[in-house]
Amino acid sequence: MFGKILIANRGEIALRILRACRELGVRTVAVHSVADSEAKYVKLADESVCIGPAPSAQSYLNVPAIISAAEVSDAEAIHPGYGFLSENADFAERVEKSGFVFIGPRPETIRLMGDKVCAKDAMKAANVPCVPGSEGALPDDAKEIVRIARSVGYPVIIKAAGGGGGRGMRVVHTEAALINAVQTTRAEAQAAFSNPEVYLEKYLENPRHIEIQVLADSHRNAVWLGERDCSMQRRHQKVIEEAPAPEIQRRVIARIGDRCAEACRAINYRGAGTFEFLYENNEFYFIEMNTRVQVEHPVTELVTGVDIVQEQIRVAAGEKLRLRQRDIEMRGHAIECRINAEDPFKFTPSPGKIHTYHPPGGPGIRVDSHVYQGYTVPPHYDSMVGKVIAYGDTRDQAIRRMRIALSEMIVEGIKTNIPLHQDLLQDARFLTGGTSIHYLEQKLAARHEANKGNS
Repeated sequence: MFGKILIANRGEIALRILRACRELGVRTVAVHSVADSEAKYVKLADESVCIGPAPSAQSYLNVPAIISAAEVSDAEAIHPGYGFLSENADFAERVEKSGFVFIGPRPETIRLMGDKVCAKDAMKAANVPCVPGSEGALPDDAKEIVRIARSVGYPVIIKAAGGGGGRGMRVVHTEAALINAVQTTRAEAQAAFSNPEVYLEKYLENPRHIEIQVLADSHRNAVWLGERDCSMQRRHQKVIEEAPAPEIQRRVIARIGDRCAEACRAINYRGAGTFEFLYENNEFYFIEMNTRVQVEHPVTELVTGVDIVQEQIRVAAGEKLRLRQRDIEMRGHAIECRINAEDPFKFTPSPGKIHTYHPPGGPGIRVDSHVYQGYTVPPHYDSMVGKVIAYGDTRDQAIRRMRIALSEMIVEGIKTNIPLHQDLLQDARFLTGGTSIHYLEQKLAARHEANKGNS
């Protein structure tokens, strides 16, 4: 096991990693920007190093500063968390060439799965079902693009090969709009990802977003830890996640889970990862793989009893997985609400000082948050200030516990999206389970129209 780990991230995930390290008896180094100098995890870490001013480009994305911090602190490994540099293959390569261990997949694996075209090819080779679409990146020939779209059938979606996080996508409903959409998405992809390649897929009208959590070691052992339903989304950003996914038969999940574990062995995967699928008409379609820990990993931890972050660290240290597939058993149900510093229905960011803070508690409630009373939410980063996770023997119990938790939670001084979550936890379609990825946006659009009519 490592003696000291540098945490190359901020916010709640930095605190989450720190806690996992402390339980393993590993010393920690927290890097931080000037804006985060008073953060809870910075105070709790064994050491801290300021790596630059508030803007991410000058701090959390500043590779030389992070490597230097690891050198001066004598860290042995670097945990990237999620976001920032967590899926940057060049960073992972730089970490390892500098003599440190990158707590995540090998650089070549990150590159493979980071290119959505290559990732789809790898999954097809591993017998993981993919969305019907183009074979590789779209060519320059407009006539060939039209032919491919006709063969797939409209509507189609154009995606950036190097994209992610909901960026670099454009839905096309008619042939007349196709070529312009391809050209526009190429330009956006070049600007955002320095890769103009795009590909085309069938656009599924009402799919759910289902993902499979995996763990794999360097000895070709791999397991899957059940599934999560992350369909409650706005602009491709998840709002509520839960495990297991309601209204999907276990044998169907097991079949796709086994294929994901086999795909990990096929691509020599190492660490924690997530296979993301669209699910429609009882069929799974692979869309991408996240080569890092996910924001929503706590719901899987609660239903399986597996500490995913600790397992990441053990695997990176060269240990064999301590679990076999027969050891994985899902019990009960867990739901996670992402708490953001934003207007609950307009979604405008709401940074500022938290004057009053009271987190919820009680049976089955877990709160992952780095904030505290008197903490100032900086305007420079993602708006998420924490996650509330409710666990119960059944989905109904988890929902009831989440309602109570949100009613107890007090965050004053800034706006949060807690009222949106409270609304969703009373929503008839959510209570039934199995909403599509478009449901929340349709609900919000209807609300907006109703408010316009009443004004």
